[in-house]
Amino acid sequence: MQPFSLNIKGKLHEFRQPAVMGILNVTPDSFYSGSQAFNTSAIELRVQQIIAEGADIIDIGGYSSRPGAAEVPETEEMRRLQAGIEIVRSFNKNIPVSIDTFRASVARKAIEDWGADIINDISGGSLDNEMFDAVAELNVPYILMHMRGTPRTMQSHTGYTDVTAEVIAELSRPLHELTLRGVSDIIIDPGFGFAKTLEQNYRLFNNLPHIISMLGRPVLVGISRKSMITRLCGITPDQALPGTIALNTIAALNGASILRVHDVAATRQAIAVATNCMA
Repeated sequence: MQPFSLNIKGKLHEFRQPAVMGILNVTPDSFYSGSQAFNTSAIELRVQQIIAEGADIIDIGGYSSRPGAAEVPETEEMRRLQAGIEIVRSFNKNIPVSIDTFRASVARKAIEDWGADIINDISGGSLDNEMFDAVAELNVPYILMHMRGTPRTMQSHTGYTDVTAEVIAELSRPLHELTLRGVSDIIIDPGFGFAKTLEQNYRLFNNLPHIISMLGRPVLVGISRKSMITRLCGITPDQALPGTIALNTIAALNGASILRVHDVAATRQAIAVATNCMA
């Protein structure tokens, strides 16, 4: 991968190897039970684990985006995220915190009042037309992900002629709009598992170098324990660590800048070995 940097509240964070983003789900219904932390003690334990294992970034989500997930009221999402962010900050005031939300109002509160640093929007701005204004005004790094529909409906929107070309085209438009608004730190997420079939996920994954080349931005890969592994292998998310490490290693070798994962220590080890082989 090409080294990249993120300007977080005026401080430049530089990355010379793939950054590991640890997942903290403050939800009761995430697809992988091992990532759920829905009360104070569980959140504290999960945060301590993520930090101890060496995560570069913590990504906090209060709204499950698994296929068919139930809607979460805005007030409840805010309550969950505030609790998660405040606990992270009680253990580490400096680690970059990414907030996983598609709501501009939630993003604003998280950045301005609770201490989050990055907005991770699964909808790429498509579910809230105020999101891009918020990103520009807050002047924070933004993760622009590809998805069609909503978490509840996305798997009915998989009609692609050429999934890679269409994902690139559908990301290029909001990327251009954000650039015109002066947003400089934009990370691309191709949206593995979001409005894609099993075959489409692997076709897209195999074209990762092309996506990076065409869009010219750091790319985040989020495939940890997802159905593109479990369905292929006929296993459960609890059994999907080996497949996850295999895909994340391939992603790192093919230029991914950020790996969003449940298993921080295992991923760091894989990156260390893979990058040493390329040295």
